[in-house]
Amino acid sequence: MKEVSVPATKRIALVAHDNRKEDLVSWVKAHREVLSKHRLFGTGTTGKLISEETGLPVSRFLSGPLGGDQQIGAKIAEGELDIVVFFWDPLTAQPHDPDVKALLRIAVLYNVPMACNRSTADYMISSPQFTISYEKVLLNFELLCES
Repeated sequence: MKEVSVPATKRIALVAHDNRKEDLVSWVKAHREVLSKHRLFGTGTTGKLISEETGLPVSRFLSGPLGGDQQIGAKIAEGELDIVVFFWDPLTAQPHDPDVKALLRIAVLYNVPMACNRSTADYMISSPQFTISYEKVLLNFELLCES
């Protein structure tokens, strides 16, 4: 195991499937003041909607089905994202379901907190850990790769 420092100013990915975009935008509006103190990232349309609706700056990746979910996964693996808020639709099949599963897997592998619904996102943003730096524990991948 090894510890990795997570900064007080979090790098937060905001993602939502089409049927959940309105809910995510509503959640961001409700927490605009707190989120304004962090760096926000989003997939194409979701990032654009959040920025337009809230006035918050959102760095945008490609749309999810065009590779945006994979881009977020890559940023997690590179240690460049700290939190993922992904309001996904459990009732609708997505053409990029394998990408979504890969993103979920990478978040778990790198011990990145992920909120998949509003309640979990509310718990996460109200945590004392949300606004301070902390040390997260990661598996030592170098040891795993040697065996």
